[in-house]
Amino acid sequence: MEAYFDNSATTPVYPEVRDLVVKLMEEDYGNPSSLHLKGVKAAGYIKDARERLARLMKVQPKEIVFTSGGTESNNMALIGGALANRRAGNKIITTSVEHASVGSTVDFLKDMGFEVVRIGVDSRGLIDEQQLIDAVDDDTIIVSVMYVNNEIGAVMPIQDLVKRVKEKNPSVLIHVDAIQAFGKYTIYPGRMGIDMMSISSHKFHGPKGVGALYIRDRVKVKPIIYGGGQQSGMRSGTENVPGIAGMVLAAEMTYNDLDAKVEHMRQLKEHLIGELTQIEDVYSNSGDAPHIASITFKGVRSEVMLHALEERGVYVSSGSACSSNKHSVSSTLKSIGLPQEKLESTLRFSFSPENTMDQVDYAVDCCKELLPVLRRYRRKK
Repeated sequence: MEAYFDNSATTPVYPEVRDLVVKLMEEDYGNPSSLHLKGVKAAGYIKDARERLARLMKVQPKEIVFTSGGTESNNMALIGGALANRRAGNKIITTSVEHASVGSTVDFLKDMGFEVVRIGVDSRGLIDEQQLIDAVDDDTIIVSVMYVNNEIGAVMPIQDLVKRVKEKNPSVLIHVDAIQAFGKYTIYPGRMGIDMMSISSHKFHGPKGVGALYIRDRVKVKPIIYGGGQQSGMRSGTENVPGIAGMVLAAEMTYNDLDAKVEHMRQLKEHLIGELTQIEDVYSNSGDAPHIASITFKGVRSEVMLHALEERGVYVSSGSACSSNKHSVSSTLKSIGLPQEKLESTLRFSFSPENTMDQVDYAVDCCKELLPVLRRYRRKK
């Protein structure tokens, strides 16, 4: 049996999305900036996709910018937002558990002279709300907080944070990295008071290399990519028409009967955690998100366990896929206070609606068989 539990890294593309992408590559392949019929048709796909995504998010079509994915969306929001609003202040506030595409970007802004404040989290990975509010002042221009943590699935209280930040300083721009939340929660950024929000297609069964950034109307953001002036000058470069169309179809399919899909993922996650934590020295660090389980297998290095499971057709992650090929310790796991031996022994299981309970049971059986063997090997060394 094959059991793919690395859906927070990427998801398999829906067959209907694949077919649409192929059609646009083979038949409707015009450049949307071209004036002839093929170009006009390609531009129509983008216009239609923007309107449909806006309808799904209950925002205006002009508030959506298509990007190459979550990393670019986060970079555009933070760098573009900081540069455009520098006269209003110099402080950027974020958390200690952000994805690298936010963490590295604010480090870049710090090098440019911006003040960067990182707010800590508790043992569940939840932000210290009061510390955040205390940090907001007249010099603050951006607060960036992820909706769902990509490693442990902690769900930040975004609605409450937005309200409290805006009460303290209404001019602060709120950026939300919703890359792990979109497709798992119903999110209406305009109604929630969010100013900028990032999403990524391949996290919800769309193609890779495409994403979007919601920018609330009248929020000032400088472009970070210059050229032909596409997308009203906000993001130059020929649009990825097949990717954009595929992403929006995937989003619509994902949100169709969403409650049932979320409940299914939650049942899979809870069953996995319930079974694995009955094993000696196996612990859960998991937050409330329905699709992410963080499991510590004490006594076995995460890479060893990962590859042992891989040999049996079970695919999991040892951290964020964007940085898991680097030998660095997870800032999220450090921030929630895991000791060193647990830092080195933690895996992420992440689910999609396509997963089954039989796959979960198979993964649990594999873990039960592998752990005693791998732990004996570790002790001999």
